[in-house]
Amino acid sequence: MIRQLRSAPNLLTLLRLIFVPITVIAVLQRRWMVALVIFVIAGVSDGLDGLLARLLKQKTVLGQYLDPIADKLLLSTMFLVLSFMRQIPWVVTVLVFSRDIMILIVCTLLYATGAMTRFQPSWFGKANTVAQIATVPVVLLHQVFPDLRWLALLRQFGFNATMVLTVVSGVHYLVRVALDLRHTGPKEEGSGS
Repeated sequence: MIRQLRSAPNLLTLLRLIFVPITVIAVLQRRWMVALVIFVIAGVSDGLDGLLARLLKQKTVLGQYLDPIADKLLLSTMFLVLSFMRQIPWVVTVLVFSRDIMILIVCTLLYATGAMTRFQPSWFGKANTVAQIATVPVVLLHQVFPDLRWLALLRQFGFNATMVLTVVSGVHYLVRVALDLRHTGPKEEGSGS
């Protein structure tokens, strides 16, 4: 475990976890440019740790769990804090958190019961993540340059895209899981007889 922790990709992921409270403090102090720069650095480190893992052949089990946790923690925290600071509408953040909690509960139950053990991300889920990742820096940039109308429009587009993709990806996930369970159920029953 310690050796896995010392790998370059995992050290970058841990650095991203350290960025979370620093970014939150910057937002709470209304230091928008600082928060934007840290968020962008965190995004670059996210891409870099995956690249390093492949190039250095340092893919680890720890990294497979740590990387998405760091991503989700940073994004969810930013949505929460920016809503608290009245920069992201609460309805957007509530939808984002509701979808994530629903998926976490469903995955945990299915994994615990042994009904499903693999959960592949869908294109809708990936598009939703991209919308969230793109919305946060636009919101921060809008605070740095509040007079730019195109940024205000882009920010609103980010909110709308995030809400639509959050709902669509959540519904798609539930439908896909239901269909997967329906297809695997009869096979398991048939193999037992």
